[in-house]
Amino acid sequence: MKNWLLTLFIFLALTVTQSFAYNLRDFSSDAKIVAAMQLLEQTGDYDTFANMKKNGVRVKFYNLSGYGNVYATNSYDDFGRRVILINAVYSSAPAEEIACLIAHESTHVLRKPTMEEETRATQKEAATWIRLKNASAVYPQTKLTKRLDRLAELQKASMSDGTNYIQSKIASSSFYKAQFGI
Repeated sequence: MKNWLLTLFIFLALTVTQSFAYNLRDFSSDAKIVAAMQLLEQTGDYDTFANMKKNGVRVKFYNLSGYGNVYATNSYDDFGRRVILINAVYSSAPAEEIACLIAHESTHVLRKPTMEEETRATQKEAATWIRLKNASAVYPQTKLTKRLDRLAELQKASMSDGTNYIQSKIASSSFYKAQFGI
């Protein structure tokens, strides 16, 4: 009887695990992006993949110099399909940092984001960095690394006292003020 229950438990565990597995190559053919998505998958970030799968999202590095000073953007291709464009400047960034950008951009579902959606996306980015950042690793001190560290500090402070510091930062940003018409 014990062997039968153990076998059933193992079967169910494998079935559930496989039901959450995604073919990461469906989202990108870039090895660095796939490595970043593997980190998300390994840490159980299934909502990122569910949203990307539901919306047929592809992820790629792209020259975003014409978009201003952005890290990544959620956009649409010429056929109306969603695409996450990660600034090609960060193509050599650690996979953990790329994963944070993917987690952020995958949160967006509206054609024109709102303050609430941007806040959720940025909180997800910060939480992903807190979860993935390897304490023993030395990360390059790029603008992206500094941004992620600042967001993580804001997220931790928000969790400790209940104030939404990320939303306050977004609301006070001239970039977002212009985008949201605030």
